[in-house]
Amino acid sequence: MAITQEAVQAAIEGVIDPNTQKDYVSTRALKNLAIEEGRVSFDIELGYPAKTQLPAIRAALSDAVSAVPGVIGVNANVAVKIAAHAVQHGLKPLPGVKNIIAVASGKGGVGKSTTAVNLALALSDEGASVGLLDADIYGPSVPQMLGLTGRRPETEDGRTLEPLRAFGLQAMSIGFMVDIDSPMVWRGPMVTQALEQLLGQTRWRELDYLVVDMPPGTGDTQLTLAQKVPVTGALIVTTPQDIALIDARKGLKMFEKVGIPILGLIENMSVHVCPKCGHEEPIFGAGGAQRMAGDYGVEVLGALPLELAIRELTDAGKPTVVGAPRSRAADIYRVIARRVGVRIAERARDMSAKFPKIVFQRTEP
Repeated sequence: MAITQEAVQAAIEGVIDPNTQKDYVSTRALKNLAIEEGRVSFDIELGYPAKTQLPAIRAALSDAVSAVPGVIGVNANVAVKIAAHAVQHGLKPLPGVKNIIAVASGKGGVGKSTTAVNLALALSDEGASVGLLDADIYGPSVPQMLGLTGRRPETEDGRTLEPLRAFGLQAMSIGFMVDIDSPMVWRGPMVTQALEQLLGQTRWRELDYLVVDMPPGTGDTQLTLAQKVPVTGALIVTTPQDIALIDARKGLKMFEKVGIPILGLIENMSVHVCPKCGHEEPIFGAGGAQRMAGDYGVEVLGALPLELAIRELTDAGKPTVVGAPRSRAADIYRVIARRVGVRIAERARDMSAKFPKIVFQRTEP
């Protein structure tokens, strides 16, 4: 029996991507479909990192195509190809960095830095090349969270800094260059200049994503960064309580005003989990992030519990994703990472390097 491409495509179309909830044909993920003597081969190209799910996706596609009458063999290759995506108008992408993700909050104390670090680790765990920039000048916590306290970045040319590495991440922080007990008594312009230097003078190595742990609040520093840093999208971290949501709304609106798309909300400390009995209690309220998401037409990408283990692992320099990779919280961080990757993949690609420069020359008649 002759096997048609239409029949194979129909079979592939029946398999739904667990992360996008769409099929692989309509999203143009299907590439290089070939049929030869009953054997079918094809490629599926995902635009987001999903290393932990690739075997299951490959198996589902192989099973679907194997059920087509006449098929005696299937070679389904599922791979990830992360592209650079558009940033704010008038800004160019940072060299060596495809996408920048700003992790922000309207106020401090909501677990923004913990979320940023675990998100970066989860994206890396899913197969992406990831960097982490600690932009919280007044309270840099990334060095301790990644177990890099006391380390100093090196320079090969006297002008640029080599990022430090931990758990597969490339990391940079002002905390690497100042004493841990030294307060940063700087005015806004000095902070802005320091952050621009950390971002632009670090030799980032071919990153798919650079996660930026933003300072809390919506002041001059945050606005300047939003206007000068080529950001692909922003994540807003909040807790369920009303007072945190008020400030989170301000942060969301700030990004909207400067043309940075909101990738979604992350609700931290959603429920308290008792370390002894496992009982869950929404001590900060319930449904706050979901209501905010409904008001602004954005998505809640995930909700993290308030667990003692998350704090203990982070303080010890082994955040949840690497310190307890099989825990419920680590699974949630990986789900959030895949959803962030999907949201970025859905955005328009950066086309600045795709078109040649056209030069018009006058010719004599």
